[in-house]
Amino acid sequence: MKEYQLHGLRALAQSPKGTVPAFLQAPATQGAWRFHHALEDYGPTPLVRLNGLAEELGLGGVFVKDESHRFGLNAFKGLGGIYALSRAVARELGLPAEVTLEELQAPSVQKEVRNMVFVTTTDGNHGRGVAWAARKLGCEAHVYLPAGSAPARAQAILDAGAVEARVLPLGYDDAVRYAAQQAQEKGWTLIQDTSWPGYEEIPTWIVQGYTTLAREAADQLAEAGVDRPTHVFLQAGVGAMAGGVLGYLADRYGAQAPVFAVVEPENVAGIYASAQAGDGQPHPAQGPGETIMAGLNCAEPCTLTWPVLRDLASWYIACPDQVAERGMRRLGRPAAGDPAVISGESGGVTMGLLDLLMTAPDLAPLRRDMGLNRQSVVLLISTEGDTDPVHYQKVMTHD
Repeated sequence: MKEYQLHGLRALAQSPKGTVPAFLQAPATQGAWRFHHALEDYGPTPLVRLNGLAEELGLGGVFVKDESHRFGLNAFKGLGGIYALSRAVARELGLPAEVTLEELQAPSVQKEVRNMVFVTTTDGNHGRGVAWAARKLGCEAHVYLPAGSAPARAQAILDAGAVEARVLPLGYDDAVRYAAQQAQEKGWTLIQDTSWPGYEEIPTWIVQGYTTLAREAADQLAEAGVDRPTHVFLQAGVGAMAGGVLGYLADRYGAQAPVFAVVEPENVAGIYASAQAGDGQPHPAQGPGETIMAGLNCAEPCTLTWPVLRDLASWYIACPDQVAERGMRRLGRPAAGDPAVISGESGGVTMGLLDLLMTAPDLAPLRRDMGLNRQSVVLLISTEGDTDPVHYQKVMTHD
């Protein structure tokens, strides 16, 4: 494994050496795909082609999957929340796994469904998705947020349907443990987008839910005449989305799989720390835990998806907050002829990294080793819109 420290970035390179686990192979992800397509308000989010930016950066193509349009939630997390809640309800009531939301909303089932209570911890987007899903199912949802969460994110969770959205005086990982304790003590169902030994079934459903956006993106690229991307940059908090999308795309493209780069905040880089340890095990980040990338402020990797990121990623990169701000501005102030994309702090970091890699002279060795050049077609996922509107405006009005 080779390590770089350039221009405020830390990067690790490795050669992928594993296979896609069964739960992310095509047969296992079909259920989530079918479930989402049966939803009344389902529709694929846009895949934005940035030709002007690609020309400026000297790349063959840049595509951004804009998840701010997902279900009116301003972020992608509803995909995992609605699928996992529905599967959990079906399991509780002894219904088939292939049950649709419409079937769960039937009056004959609602008598039992309404007695279920869900609980989760969130940096904002996951909790909003769980609250929205619970409201659709007619259930109750309690959502906890870690210390320092923006009031706008808590209010958005209440607006989506939660009966409680409380900011705790705890960091994210301790808040997750608090939610798990509440579930155990009160008989609630924990819907958490990370996993640990003994808690993996529901996180599996959540991760499979995220593969829908990966399949959409691959289909949209094909419609645009692109056989496959050469590079995919994936931001990671616990790594649930990154692992799900990486696993789906690696399975779909097989021997022609793209180069995958996992991107994290420098102060909360648990995936990076785990890769750096080199013992194959997940390790918590050792940084101060401070970042504007609220959706990525998670120190402990998801044990379910860590093996996927460990075995199939080629790059692990830790970025300072300025990289996220750079990406937000690059997307919101597009190159000539390109459409604007409104992207929040966690959504914009991969664009900021790509822009920095292609324009900073001292990063030439890194972009060369990553194989970024005129033949490269890069796929990015803007995972959220302006989920903290006040900070978004602050970033966009300052350079």
